[in-house]
Amino acid sequence: MSVLFEALWPLFALIVGGFLLRRRGFPGEAFWPAAERLNYFILFPALLFASLAKAPLRDPGLGRLALAVALGLGGAWLALLASRRLRAWSAPRFGAIAQGVLRFNTYLGLAAVGSLYGKQGLTLAALMLALMVPTVNLMSVWALTAERGISARALLLPILKNPLILACAAGALVNLAGLELGGGSARLFDLLAVASLPLGLLCVGAALQPKELRAELPVLLGSCATRLLAMPALAFACAQLLGLAPLESAVFVLFFALPTAPTAYVLTRQLGGDSHLMAGIITLQTLLAGGSLLLVMGVVQALVG
Repeated sequence: MSVLFEALWPLFALIVGGFLLRRRGFPGEAFWPAAERLNYFILFPALLFASLAKAPLRDPGLGRLALAVALGLGGAWLALLASRRLRAWSAPRFGAIAQGVLRFNTYLGLAAVGSLYGKQGLTLAALMLALMVPTVNLMSVWALTAERGISARALLLPILKNPLILACAAGALVNLAGLELGGGSARLFDLLAVASLPLGLLCVGAALQPKELRAELPVLLGSCATRLLAMPALAFACAQLLGLAPLESAVFVLFFALPTAPTAYVLTRQLGGDSHLMAGIITLQTLLAGGSLLLVMGVVQALVG
C-alpha cells in the first residue's frame, strides 16, 4: 500500500495545485482554457501516437483485452438503460449520469499507469484508450440526444474529429506499416508526452466546481459508488473470466476505477444536458478518487500480484 500511495499522491497533489492556482487567479484566467486546448490537441495526442506506434499490436492477447473492454462497457451500458427505464430519466439527466459511469479521466489514468507500471503499462493503456475512447464517446452522445434523435453523421462526426482517436489511429497505422520514429522524432514525442500529464492534471484541478456539490447529494454519491467501486469490480470480474495476464488485469481495472472525464462537462453543455449535475459528478468523483484508487488497486495487486 505504501508503494501505491507514493505513486498516486503526487498526481492528486497536482490536481489540488491546479484548483488552488486557478482560485488565486494565477497565472490568469485566460491561461487555463488555453492550456487545456494545447494539451487536448497537441501534447496528449503526441503521447498516444508514440505509445501506439511502438505497441505490440500483433500480440494474440489483444483479442482478450478487446473482449474484456466490450464485456465491461456493454454490461455497464445495459445496466444504465435498465435504470433509465425504471426511473424515467430524461435525456439531459440520463446523459450526465451515463457519462459519470462510463467516461474516465485519461490524464489521471495515464499518469497513474506510468507511475505504477512504467512504459509497458503505458503501452497497454494506449491500446485500451484506442478501444474505449470511441466507444464511450458514442454512448455519451447517444445518451444525451436519445429523446430528440440524432443522425448517424451527427453521431459519428465528433468521434472522427476527436484528436485522441485520430492520434490512436495514426499511431496504429505507423506501427502496422512497419515504420519507425527515427531521426530524433521519437525523442520529440517523448518530450511532448512528458509535458502532457502534469499539465493535464493541473487543468483537471482547475476545472473542479465545488459549488455544484450543494444539490442532489444522493445522486452524486450514487454516481461515485457506481463509477469508483462497482465499475472496477465489474472490470475485475471480466478480467478473471477471460484470463487476462496480471499487468493487463491491473491496467484494465484501473481505467474502470478512474473518476469521470472533465471534458464530459463540455459535451453536456454542447448537447443540452444537465450541466450542473455533470459538474457535481465530475467534482465529487475526482475528490473521492484519491482514496478509492488506493483501495481498489491495493485489492487488485493483492489478488493478481
